[in-house]
Amino acid sequence: MKNGVVIVGAGHAGVQAAASLREDGYDGPVILVGDENELPYHKPPLSKTFIKDAEARPQPLRGEAFYTGHAIDYRPGIRIDSIDTAGRKLEIEGGGGLAFDHLILATGSRPRVLPLPGADLSGVLSLRSLADARLIRDLSAHSEDVVILGGGFIGLEIAATLRAAGRTVTVVEAVDRLLGRAVAPVVASHVRQRLEATGVRILTGTTVASLEGENGHVSAVVTSTGERLSARMVIVGIGAVPNVELAQAAGLTVANGIRVDQQMRSSVPDILAIGDAASFRHWFTGGDVRLESVQNATDQARLAARTISGHADTYSAVPWFWSDIGDMKLQMVGLTAGGDSHVVLGDLLENKFSIYHYAGDRLLGIESVNRPGDHMLGRKMLGAGFSPTPQTVAAGPDGLKAALAAFQQDEPARAAG
Repeated sequence: MKNGVVIVGAGHAGVQAAASLREDGYDGPVILVGDENELPYHKPPLSKTFIKDAEARPQPLRGEAFYTGHAIDYRPGIRIDSIDTAGRKLEIEGGGGLAFDHLILATGSRPRVLPLPGADLSGVLSLRSLADARLIRDLSAHSEDVVILGGGFIGLEIAATLRAAGRTVTVVEAVDRLLGRAVAPVVASHVRQRLEATGVRILTGTTVASLEGENGHVSAVVTSTGERLSARMVIVGIGAVPNVELAQAAGLTVANGIRVDQQMRSSVPDILAIGDAASFRHWFTGGDVRLESVQNATDQARLAARTISGHADTYSAVPWFWSDIGDMKLQMVGLTAGGDSHVVLGDLLENKFSIYHYAGDRLLGIESVNRPGDHMLGRKMLGAGFSPTPQTVAAGPDGLKAALAAFQQDEPARAAG
């Protein structure tokens, strides 16, 4: 234990891993390496409160005293060049090295690059870091026309925020609906209607041919139909790519992320991977997934710490996600791919409803808009392994709570019998 644990990546996953090691009683050295020169911070507010408020400051994940008080050696502004798996050592960009007994890769992901002419113009931005958010905030103050490429969560959160600040906002999405990989069509349609009602223009089934510029700064987006969209700022939100280059170069198994087992170990057992960069067989679906969410990052971080501390727990967290888009709080629990029917609770016209997704008689997940109680109850139900019938769901939350309580009361008897 002389070299302890080195954690590469100081986002939600990396910071939680460091904290959990100490909470689990790990008493060896813990070194947390980040490539930004900032105290690690919350990322979700960057697309909302931070970019709309010139006075907003980043929200630290932990105060500076936390790191010193828990003997966590946080080293900002450091990039890692390579991993020597045999020698258990990291080579640092610019010189030097870091030896480790265990290594946790919490390297996250980065925005997918727009492969088009003009993508390198000034004013063409993506949002992943605090530095990106500062650029967007500063430029949006002087940009009347904004075009957002991509109708995913990040793009729509920014669209709602900038439209509320008075900007002219156009969203361009290549497929035929918004949030195509994330939510059901009824939720996507609802989000579109609410955004369009605020004045956001949305073009689906539309691709981009090129970006035009003047004096090195973006001035317009030209669509595949030939339409020219005026733009002083273009925000690219067309997906994310896992940061696997370090792992791949070191010979670790990579397949849409760094492959890990149910205890977060990579193909080199003393090297673990967590968060956006980790690919794993999900207990809930039986399929291989890579999840980009704060919940997944922090739950995997806790498990990685327990693995290093000698425990044999396996990953069994219920996946959940959220997004705030204008006046809509979207909350999702479970993984709904493969669903073949659904039940709706609430009222779309009131902007408060939930969609319960089923595959046969199995509840796969719940998507909620402004019904946080449904979301929290859904987390409890899926966590308990309880799948209510569609008829029970249709009866409303009170009946669901009673059914869950009865299920949990009977569970010990089922386990014994």
